[in-house]
Amino acid sequence: MADASPPLHPDIAPLAFLLGTWRGAGKGDYPTIEDFEYGEEVRFWHVGKPFLAYAQRTWDPNERRPLHAETGYWRLPGGGDRVELVLAHPSGVVEIEEGSLAGTRIELTTTTVATTTAAKSVSALRRLLDVDGDGLRYELDMAAVGVPMTHHLQASLRREPDA
Repeated sequence: MADASPPLHPDIAPLAFLLGTWRGAGKGDYPTIEDFEYGEEVRFWHVGKPFLAYAQRTWDPNERRPLHAETGYWRLPGGGDRVELVLAHPSGVVEIEEGSLAGTRIELTTTTVATTTAAKSVSALRRLLDVDGDGLRYELDMAAVGVPMTHHLQASLRREPDA
């Protein structure tokens, strides 16, 4: 017997436009590294609680080797327009970002970044995410390794059809 999906928690109903699996490509640059391109898959799902679960992975489009991944939770406390994002990166970085929701546009800025002893120094991040139907575009700025806040990533993804 197949399990039915639980109902979406009302506190995260305004984030329902994110649900699903998104795939596409992006470009990255930063003053300390060479410019690069990447393939990406992002998945948002829920379990009936007041958060969306999130998993992201990227890969080199030519060699197909993994590049980056992150996992976490998107929250909308009280169902309002204040968004919270809690993320963990396998590189030893954890971050908390907070910001605002306006329709299908989300703007977030870090309130806390912590790193393990061996991780590269990251001091702040800023994300802008915009969804238009089945298209998701984002930009990410970063302050790290002594470089002040500057552009780092941009990508365009498409929602995969339900299987």
